[in-house]
Amino acid sequence: MTNIHETAYPRLKQEFTEQELGAIYTPSRAQIDHIFTLYRQASHRTFLLIQLMLLQRLGYFVPLSSVPSIVVRHICEHSGLRVPAKRALAQYDQSGSKTTHQRRLRGYVGIRVMDSSDEYWLEDQALQAAHTKQELPDIINVLIEELVQRRLELPGFTYLFRLARQSRTSVNDGIYKVVAGRLPTCVVERFEHMLTAGENLRIWDSLKREPKQPNVRAVTDFLAHIDTMIALAQDLPNTEAIAATKREQLVLEARALDVAEMRRIKPLKRHTLIVLLIQSQLQKAMDDIAEIFIKTIRSLHNGAEERLRQYHLQHAEQIERLIGQFREVLTVLSDEGSDEERVARVEQSLDGDLGAWITECDEHMAYAGNNYYPFMLVGYVGKRSLLFKCLEALSLKSSSQDQSLLAAIAIIQKHRSSHKEQLPAAEGALPELALDWMSDKWRKLVFGRVAADAPASVHRKYFELAVMTQVMDELKSGDLYVEHSGDYDDYRNHLVDWEQYEREVKAYGELVGLSVEAPAFVAQLRDKLGSLARDVDSRFPQNSLADIDESGIVIRRMERPKPPPELDAIEQMVTNEMDPVSILDVLTETEKWLDLHKLFGPLSGFEAKVDDPRKRFITTLFCYGCNLGATQTARSIKGLSRKQVAWLNLKHVTEQRLDKAIVKVINAYNRFALPRYWGSGKSASADGTKWNIYEANLLSEYHIRYGGYGGIGYYHVSDKYIALFSHFIPCGVYEAVYILDGLINNQSDIQPDTLHGDTQAQSTPVFGLASLLGIDLMPRIRNIKDLVFFKADKADQYDNIGSLFRGSIDWELIARHMKDMLRVVISIKAGKIAPSTILRRLGTASRKNKLYYAFRELGRVHRTMFLLKYINDAELRRTIHAATNKSEEFNGFIKWLFFGGEGIIAENVRHEQRKVIKYNQLVANMVILHNVHEMTRLLKTIQAKGYVLTEEVLRGLAPYRKGHINRFGEYMLDLEREVAPMNYKVEFTK
Repeated sequence: MTNIHETAYPRLKQEFTEQELGAIYTPSRAQIDHIFTLYRQASHRTFLLIQLMLLQRLGYFVPLSSVPSIVVRHICEHSGLRVPAKRALAQYDQSGSKTTHQRRLRGYVGIRVMDSSDEYWLEDQALQAAHTKQELPDIINVLIEELVQRRLELPGFTYLFRLARQSRTSVNDGIYKVVAGRLPTCVVERFEHMLTAGENLRIWDSLKREPKQPNVRAVTDFLAHIDTMIALAQDLPNTEAIAATKREQLVLEARALDVAEMRRIKPLKRHTLIVLLIQSQLQKAMDDIAEIFIKTIRSLHNGAEERLRQYHLQHAEQIERLIGQFREVLTVLSDEGSDEERVARVEQSLDGDLGAWITECDEHMAYAGNNYYPFMLVGYVGKRSLLFKCLEALSLKSSSQDQSLLAAIAIIQKHRSSHKEQLPAAEGALPELALDWMSDKWRKLVFGRVAADAPASVHRKYFELAVMTQVMDELKSGDLYVEHSGDYDDYRNHLVDWEQYEREVKAYGELVGLSVEAPAFVAQLRDKLGSLARDVDSRFPQNSLADIDESGIVIRRMERPKPPPELDAIEQMVTNEMDPVSILDVLTETEKWLDLHKLFGPLSGFEAKVDDPRKRFITTLFCYGCNLGATQTARSIKGLSRKQVAWLNLKHVTEQRLDKAIVKVINAYNRFALPRYWGSGKSASADGTKWNIYEANLLSEYHIRYGGYGGIGYYHVSDKYIALFSHFIPCGVYEAVYILDGLINNQSDIQPDTLHGDTQAQSTPVFGLASLLGIDLMPRIRNIKDLVFFKADKADQYDNIGSLFRGSIDWELIARHMKDMLRVVISIKAGKIAPSTILRRLGTASRKNKLYYAFRELGRVHRTMFLLKYINDAELRRTIHAATNKSEEFNGFIKWLFFGGEGIIAENVRHEQRKVIKYNQLVANMVILHNVHEMTRLLKTIQAKGYVLTEEVLRGLAPYRKGHINRFGEYMLDLEREVAPMNYKVEFTK
């Protein structure tokens, strides 16, 4: 049975801090007066007041004899009543007057007991929840929320558990019957044949295949795999009606099952799981091919840029010679003499070889203006076949009425086998083709000129490269989409419809505090930008840390604040007194505090049948979170085999469940007093760090900034030092795309609304989307001189900062697309689409995507306001610097904990790589929690010795402590050792 602690069902705690008692169980004057008006008898007043406070907190009645005495005493002391004896409370629980009292209290609080109609309603709510949720605690939480909204007294937990389980079974059985019932007999036979022994097992295993690092042979092999997938997907029913969350859970279950386990499942469920797995894997395969295509084109561009740089270095002498010759010609022409004499001297200076000089000039001009496109041909020869294979596999569609690029793709595919360097324009049907997407640089190479009139011929390979580059850009911007894809599908299908938009937009505006009517929104924003600019302008002469010179704004560094003199001594005492402990003991003690193993059961949602689940979970966490690997873990910890270690990860652990465990750790950490000195919890910083993975993997890519092959672990770290969210992304992806996901997906008690980021977060579309989501984006700023400030109005004049502004805001553009932008934001809040999905589309300028320009313009407003605050407020700059430093410190901390396997993520399956990042974050957060527990104990002891712990001293400490933790040596998993409970009650104020 699901444990009550896994749900949001309110329960009566046994331990409380003074703050909790004061906030929750202190009766108001109105409540006391109401109870005292109802009854004169002191005992009745006492019993009613205790029940009232508990009812308001829990939503249901509990026996008064079960209430902790500290709660009873607190309520009585704050209402002038005598504290009743335990025996009196037990007698009252058996009395007949209790029922009358409870009826009166329900009327006062405004709740009622469920009747038969409410039970039918709740059953319907449970069925609706079961359509989108698979985990029983999630369904129960939905029911609790609905009961609270309807002002109904909460029924017993067992009732809700049984209702949730019954509803999930009913919904799942319905899905199995609908999906499997639509399968033709031939498909059912194909499925059963696929699960029989022999060669057919290869087909089942290949369903879960991952692409390797893209080369022609590997891609050709993978395309053959896609053909097999397409053949398997034929005649399968449409399953779009199944909720995405439910589908994902069922796919995870299918992927974790081997053939023997699949055979043991009932036929209806078995066939449904196979259908969903095939469709999911085909969708992933299409994403992979699109990703391979984009990465290959991007690598051609990067390689060509590097070759151009090398060319310039190698031809520096040629450039000097050409300039020297040009100067000599100018000198001759400026000399005295007749025209004939000067021309003769010019010819003499050129040695009479005009053709050679023209050739050298043409060669130099071909690569002038940093046009690296000509160098793409070198790499293209070896990649051409691969790219055409990708284009052939992708079913590309346009998201607008503009079909010109699709027509261009058809032309290059038609002439794919041609060996001609130049194609007659008429032969390629180019005169009728709209090529306004083609830049001048490409036109010059493709047609030999920039002029827009009809060309005589086309350079075939340059035309192919121009088309493929545009395909890459339009896939990234969403102007092209891929049928049967996930990441590259038509994102508009995931937006809420306009009816839902109209229903929710007003409430959303009230939630985030903005006007949803375009004229009012624009007017408020325009006034805000203008008044802020005027204020910063008037204060600028007094700004001693900022100046404006000919090159732009210059911001000088502030003096670093000196730490309190006693900090070093306190820091050293804490370091010296922390007990040496093994990393495995840290994980064991923290897990015992929180019972994290209870969050990890079978993927099917049924009850776990694992012996010693705590030991199995801690071992698996140690294995993947510290990167020992299953084999080494089995050698290091006695009593478990390599297969047992790996089995739990495969059968019980998902990214979503790891996220729930992370949230549980964060919430426990947030209850301690120490983190309150480090931050308010209202801000977080986002930053990425490179993780090494093996090269034979699609996610692995060479990272120019970090160097080497790998992926990026992207983390959102609270100003309280603990990590709220993590994501694993390819190196080539713009990190800022994922900057908002962490806050949107954050389910912990720490809810920041301000986000600091690395310099990549300076993007204007990110600023625009963040503003509508109610998030203040405050990234680290680099090269501020290169950033454009925008005026609220072109006519605005400024005495001191006028030179910073190089443009004005197009308010009409923002107003025109206000509804479209809000529709995107409401879709994000509804969980229909992730911010990263939209930001991927907004990361590339697109002439067709008006939404890009609208978000960019809105972002210009908010980035300008942020930049104005940034140059005006030294304390803001200090805050941003401190926040991003915390991210960098956290990155070092998690790397230190990931000590096995030479720090290389050995998993080659992408969802397993993402899980490793989550495991590692969970380990890091558990160590941080354990450190804070120990620091709290030691600091209180230090304070008791007479040392003064000021706020400044406590703020100067940090939980990223490693010196006392032993990562190596013998590992003893001792589950019998007594673990001291966490003590949240410790405060440091006098």
